[in-house]
Amino acid sequence: MVVTIYHNPRCSKSRATLALLRSRGIEPEIVEYLKNPPSAAALERILRALDLAPRDLMRRAEAPYRALGDTNLSRKQLIAAMVQDPVLIERPIVVTPKGTAIGRPPENILEIL
Repeated sequence: MVVTIYHNPRCSKSRATLALLRSRGIEPEIVEYLKNPPSAAALERILRALDLAPRDLMRRAEAPYRALGDTNLSRKQLIAAMVQDPVLIERPIVVTPKGTAIGRPPENILEIL
Protein backbone atom coordinates (compact mmCIF):
# COMPACT_ATOMS: atom_id res chain seq x y z
CA MET A 1 0.00 0.00 0.00
CA VAL A 2 1.37 3.40 -0.99
CA VAL A 3 1.08 5.87 1.88
CA THR A 4 2.10 9.53 1.80
CA ILE A 5 2.56 11.76 4.83
CA TYR A 6 2.78 15.53 4.52
CA HIS A 7 5.23 15.93 7.36
CA ASN A 8 6.91 18.60 9.44
CA PRO A 9 9.76 16.98 11.40
CA ARG A 10 9.63 19.80 13.98
CA CYS A 11 5.99 19.02 14.86
CA SER A 12 5.39 16.51 17.66
CA LYS A 13 2.04 15.36 16.19
CA SER A 14 3.67 14.83 12.83
CA ARG A 15 6.53 12.84 14.36
CA ALA A 16 4.05 10.77 16.39
CA THR A 17 1.96 10.06 13.29
CA LEU A 18 5.05 8.97 11.36
CA ALA A 19 6.05 6.71 14.27
CA LEU A 20 2.54 5.22 14.30
CA LEU A 21 2.78 4.41 10.61
CA ARG A 22 6.18 2.81 11.08
CA SER A 23 4.95 0.81 14.08
CA ARG A 24 2.38 -0.69 11.70
CA GLY A 25 5.12 -1.71 9.27
CA ILE A 26 4.39 1.13 6.86
CA GLU A 27 7.26 3.18 5.47
CA PRO A 28 5.45 6.11 3.88
CA GLU A 29 6.56 8.51 1.22
CA ILE A 30 7.52 11.53 3.30
CA VAL A 31 6.78 14.96 1.88
CA GLU A 32 8.38 17.68 3.96
CA TYR A 33 5.77 20.15 2.81
CA LEU A 34 7.56 23.22 4.20
CA LYS A 35 10.47 22.48 1.83
CA ASN A 36 8.34 21.05 -1.00
CA PRO A 37 4.83 22.51 -0.81
CA PRO A 38 2.06 20.59 -2.51
CA SER A 39 0.71 22.10 -5.70
CA ALA A 40 -2.66 23.79 -5.83
CA ALA A 41 -4.01 20.70 -7.60
CA ALA A 42 -2.66 18.40 -4.87
CA LEU A 43 -4.19 20.60 -2.16
CA GLU A 44 -7.50 20.57 -4.01
CA ARG A 45 -7.42 16.74 -4.08
CA ILE A 46 -6.61 16.65 -0.35
CA LEU A 47 -9.39 19.09 0.50
CA ARG A 48 -11.92 17.10 -1.53
CA ALA A 49 -10.79 13.83 0.06
CA LEU A 50 -11.15 15.37 3.53
CA ASP A 51 -14.40 17.12 2.55
CA LEU A 52 -13.04 20.37 3.97
CA ALA A 53 -13.10 24.00 2.94
CA PRO A 54 -9.63 25.55 2.57
CA ARG A 55 -9.86 27.54 5.82
CA ASP A 56 -10.57 24.27 7.66
CA LEU A 57 -7.13 22.98 6.62
CA MET A 58 -5.33 26.15 7.63
CA ARG A 59 -3.39 26.77 10.82
CA ARG A 60 -5.28 29.76 12.13
CA ALA A 61 -2.76 30.73 14.83
CA GLU A 62 -0.03 31.41 12.28
CA ALA A 63 0.89 35.01 11.39
CA PRO A 64 0.34 34.46 7.64
CA TYR A 65 -3.24 33.37 8.41
CA ARG A 66 -3.90 36.48 10.46
CA ALA A 67 -2.46 38.54 7.61
CA LEU A 68 -5.15 37.10 5.31
CA GLY A 69 -7.79 38.66 7.53
CA ASP A 70 -11.45 37.79 7.46
CA THR A 71 -11.86 38.88 3.88
CA ASN A 72 -13.97 36.88 1.51
CA LEU A 73 -11.12 35.18 -0.31
CA SER A 74 -12.15 32.57 -2.83
CA ARG A 75 -11.32 28.88 -2.54
CA LYS A 76 -8.69 29.35 -5.24
CA GLN A 77 -7.12 32.31 -3.41
CA LEU A 78 -6.96 30.42 -0.11
CA ILE A 79 -5.34 27.40 -1.76
CA ALA A 80 -2.85 29.72 -3.47
CA ALA A 81 -2.02 31.21 -0.05
CA MET A 82 -1.25 27.71 1.29
CA VAL A 83 0.98 26.95 -1.70
CA GLN A 84 2.80 30.26 -1.29
CA ASP A 85 3.14 29.94 2.49
CA PRO A 86 2.93 26.23 3.40
CA VAL A 87 3.23 26.97 7.14
CA LEU A 88 -0.52 27.61 6.79
CA ILE A 89 -1.22 23.92 6.08
CA GLU A 90 -2.42 21.82 9.00
CA ARG A 91 -0.25 18.81 9.68
CA PRO A 92 0.29 15.98 9.37
CA ILE A 93 -1.84 14.83 6.47
CA VAL A 94 -1.77 11.13 5.56
CA VAL A 95 -2.99 9.88 2.20
CA THR A 96 -3.64 6.18 1.56
CA PRO A 97 -5.66 4.26 -1.04
CA LYS A 98 -8.38 3.96 1.63
CA GLY A 99 -8.63 7.68 2.30
CA THR A 100 -7.06 10.83 3.66
CA ALA A 101 -6.84 11.99 7.29
CA ILE A 102 -5.25 14.65 9.43
CA GLY A 103 -3.13 13.09 12.18
CA ARG A 104 -4.39 15.32 15.00
CA PRO A 105 -4.44 13.20 17.09
CA PRO A 106 -2.24 10.61 15.37
CA GLU A 107 -4.86 7.89 15.96
CA ASN A 108 -7.11 9.64 13.41
CA ILE A 109 -5.16 7.90 10.67
CA LEU A 110 -5.96 4.36 11.85
CA GLU A 111 -9.26 4.23 9.97
CA ILE A 112 -7.51 4.75 6.63
CA LEU A 113 -4.79 2.13 7.07
